[in-house]
Amino acid sequence: MGKSEVPAEFGIVGLGPVRLTVVRAAPTERVLTELMGYRKKGQYASEAAGQPDIVVFETGEGGSGSEVHLEERDDLQQERQGIGAVHHVAFRVEDEAELRAWIGKISSAGLVNSGYVDRFYFKSLYFREPNGILFELATDGPGFDTDEPLDRLGERLALPPFLEPKRERIEAGLKPI
Repeated sequence: MGKSEVPAEFGIVGLGPVRLTVVRAAPTERVLTELMGYRKKGQYASEAAGQPDIVVFETGEGGSGSEVHLEERDDLQQERQGIGAVHHVAFRVEDEAELRAWIGKISSAGLVNSGYVDRFYFKSLYFREPNGILFELATDGPGFDTDEPLDRLGERLALPPFLEPKRERIEAGLKPI
């Protein structure tokens, strides 16, 4: 698959846990457990002196890719969006039917949300949990391989149709990697 110079045995196959740092953990914990179905798995000591333990939550079959580590810190300034900041945390939903069910669930919980968002490659719902972190629920598909053959995947910048008229400007602003 693809033309990567990285041997398959050294390729990235997943990411580790998500770590959320908040001023007050309890409201975020309620969203994770009561709304999103996460369960408390354990905890470990914070590296910051005088701060509570970091609590680990997991979903599904568990494992590092299914974990959220929730860190309560009252000694930090409120974060601001900018270079190097994380914009949002994405959580997987299987398909559009599941996403639409989540839209109802999030709305019923009283959380302001984006409603259904069509991103062409996937469908999404965005909402902020009580500490202000932006959560995204996103479908698996249709996927990024919908507009180019698998053996050429990644050779060219893929854009959804609504951005094609801006291709030249977008490509001009990209730095080679």
